[in-house]
Amino acid sequence: MTLRVTLKDALTSAVDRLSAAQVGSPRMNAELLAMFTLGCDRAFLFAHPERELTIEEQARLEDSLSQRARGVPAQYITGHQEFWGMDFIVSPAVLIPRPETEHVIETVLQLANENNGGRAPGIPIHIIDVGTGSGCIALALAKEFPYAEIHATDISSSALEVAHANAARHQFESRVRFRQTDLLHGIDPGSFDFVVSNPPYVGESEADEVQLEVRKFEPRNAVFAGPTGLEVIERLIPQARATLRPGGWLVIEISRSIVEGVKRLFGEWQQVQITNDLQGIPRVAFAQKP
Repeated sequence: MTLRVTLKDALTSAVDRLSAAQVGSPRMNAELLAMFTLGCDRAFLFAHPERELTIEEQARLEDSLSQRARGVPAQYITGHQEFWGMDFIVSPAVLIPRPETEHVIETVLQLANENNGGRAPGIPIHIIDVGTGSGCIALALAKEFPYAEIHATDISSSALEVAHANAARHQFESRVRFRQTDLLHGIDPGSFDFVVSNPPYVGESEADEVQLEVRKFEPRNAVFAGPTGLEVIERLIPQARATLRPGGWLVIEISRSIVEGVKRLFGEWQQVQITNDLQGIPRVAFAQKP
């Protein structure tokens, strides 16, 4: 005899299960996975509590809940994450886009609106996103700068496959040029107005402070930079200086623990500034090439 399970009962059971597994925000996660299973929105969940799940739907929901209870991020289960008002495909090959990274986009917009972002009047802006991952930064900038020339690099071929898929989904495949390389290796010198990046910036000594599911499931080389957290940025800053035109800007995401180190590495750059996120945590560092 087939067990009849209503949507209301399934949600209640899912919340209890995720709570027992100590998953944060269990109700939100349960609703997200139910929406993913049924291909519906949140309004449908509340409007149709009596809706019975099919055997297949019960099996899919069970699989999703099992993964989430083991710590697999919900975004890797559903394959999607929103960033800058855009829906991005994500997989374990890429870092999950986070709201904090939107401050990088905001900073570029602000700088581009001030003094033409360091470029001559009438010349299209040239931007390169280093370590693009899912492509979220490059594609958000393509959305905001319809006439810009945008490039993006990543050392991972698997990450670039995801970025290409996202570019195609948002019809930006002709707007963003992807290249597999280590940081800015092989990029023409003096050719960009902006170098932007969300590089690895967590030190190995800080591993215990990083969420367990991040340590276990997100790509390690996209999170950890080395012993201090500055290792990738230390290589990126001089490469960016060579790649930028005079007056161009480097904009990078950072954390509180590396603020002083980043300031030191900027050395003789001009207008070195740090901005905080909405929680008052240092989040973006930017500076201008002399």
